[in-house]
Amino acid sequence: MATPVTNIPDGYKKNAVGHLIPIETIKPIDLARDELVQEIVLKAQALNGQIGGFKQQAFADIAAFVQLSAEHYKAKLGGQKGNVTLLSFDGKYKVVRAIAEHIQFDERLQAAKALIDDCITDWSQGSRPEIRVLVNDAFQVDQAGNINTNRVLGLRRLEITDSRWNEAMKAIGEAVQVVGSKAYVRVYERDDASGEYRPIPLNVASA
Repeated sequence: MATPVTNIPDGYKKNAVGHLIPIETIKPIDLARDELVQEIVLKAQALNGQIGGFKQQAFADIAAFVQLSAEHYKAKLGGQKGNVTLLSFDGKYKVVRAIAEHIQFDERLQAAKALIDDCITDWSQGSRPEIRVLVNDAFQVDQAGNINTNRVLGLRRLEITDSRWNEAMKAIGEAVQVVGSKAYVRVYERDDASGEYRPIPLNVASA
């Protein structure tokens, strides 16, 4: 296998496999396509840098304002976490800082599933077949082998008084492990006709 070329001499272009090709042998349409792609990529990289700078500045400004508001009311705030919604005075614009936590379950989830299975086995003679369907759906894994955390946590909203079920729900709660978080800034403008807030898109696909 040929070693990819890093230094490109004048009069040549490097192709997709790293070979030097004389420009005079490249079709005009291929040169035009390359020029267009390079131009769009440069603009996209510049825009990406601007969006990154906007996001960084927006987070800093929101954090500073939250701190200012806390000082006004002589309140102490712990850290930068937490969702915050800021409205313009006329209510037309809304800025939201959202912190989305990524969670997983540890081995205690298996203990919870065993307790739930015991409950369902006893209830199977009764009139609650929908519970089995609900539970089995909650514990299904996707193609990557991951469990849908929202479905599992949704089981805790069921009003069931069986002590084993309640113990299982406690185990589910204790099995939750926060493994990461991601922060978002979303900007909205209110539609005067409907009164609904519509997001101001900050990505190419939605713009």
